[in-house]
Amino acid sequence: MPLNPELKTSTIAEYAHQPGDTGSTEVQIAILQARILQITGHLKTHKKDFHSRRGLLLLVGKRRRLEAYLRNKDVVKYRELIKKLGIREVKPR
Repeated sequence: MPLNPELKTSTIAEYAHQPGDTGSTEVQIAILQARILQITGHLKTHKKDFHSRRGLLLLVGKRRRLEAYLRNKDVVKYRELIKKLGIREVKPR
C-alpha cells in the first residue's frame, strides 16, 4: 500500500529544511510515520493480514533506526520531531 501522493507531498513540504529536501532524517521519519499510521488503520479492519503486519514491523524498525541516528546527532531536533509526530520516546539500548 503506497502512501497517498498528496499526503506525501504535504508531509515533505511540512518537514523539509528547504524546498526540494526529501532526504533529510526528519522528512524520512515523518513519511515513515504516515505510512505506519496508514497500515495500522488497515490492520484494525483486517486482523489476519500477516503480510501487511510484517511490513509494518519492518517500517517501525527502520523508523527506530532513523530516530536513533537523529537522537545521536541532535537531541533537540529529535525531541521536537517526536513531540510533533506524537511518537513515544524509546530509550536507547
